[in-house]
Amino acid sequence: MITLTIWSDFACPYCYIGETRLQNAIEEMGLTDEVTVDFRAFELNPFAPKEYEGPTPERFAQKYQLSLEGAKQQIEQISELGRELGIDFRYATTRYTNTRDAHRLMKLAEAKYDRETVGKLNEALFAAYFTENLELSDHKVLLDKAVGVGMNKDEVREMLESDKYDDEVRFDEREAQMRGIHGVPYIVFNGGFAVPGAMTVEGFKSALERELKKQGAEKETPKGERPHVCGPDGCQLL
Repeated sequence: MITLTIWSDFACPYCYIGETRLQNAIEEMGLTDEVTVDFRAFELNPFAPKEYEGPTPERFAQKYQLSLEGAKQQIEQISELGRELGIDFRYATTRYTNTRDAHRLMKLAEAKYDRETVGKLNEALFAAYFTENLELSDHKVLLDKAVGVGMNKDEVREMLESDKYDDEVRFDEREAQMRGIHGVPYIVFNGGFAVPGAMTVEGFKSALERELKKQGAEKETPKGERPHVCGPDGCQLL
């Protein structure tokens, strides 16, 4: 068995792209029943607003000191990476808000539900943000997504109206700091070597094969790869 520990954020484009590529690699190698995924919270901006404040291209341009046209081009290039994977990737029209409650919802799922439900919720939250362009700070959105994957409506509502699982989210983020993780996605294989960033499907296959052969103790990215990552200061641009 291979256990993958993944730090990511639902507002991180390379996290959605990277996790989809990883899942494709796992399925193509026939390892679906041999790989377990443990999700870890990583807020790119813990102080992000609870309310939507403005369009993504303008925010992107300001963060990276780009022209509005340049920002739109970069966003489109990132979106195309998602569309290549069959995702209806709509990065330009995302509605950026705080993701803390989405991470708390994942913690509830991990505590009370099976791995299949957790995986479905993870995918649903990414799709909610990047495809449906919903606000992940909106409790109605989170409740709908949770119920959609089979979680109990009353239990989810009660959790969202409290501060439950906030400590668990903070614990994940403290662990990330202790490990020196500054960008996501960040994937650890069986507690050993790590893959920082959204590699290609072939890159992930190489990493999985290396773990299967027990030859992967070093924290090294497969040669030729320059994985894309997002951190508190922004995403690595193309």
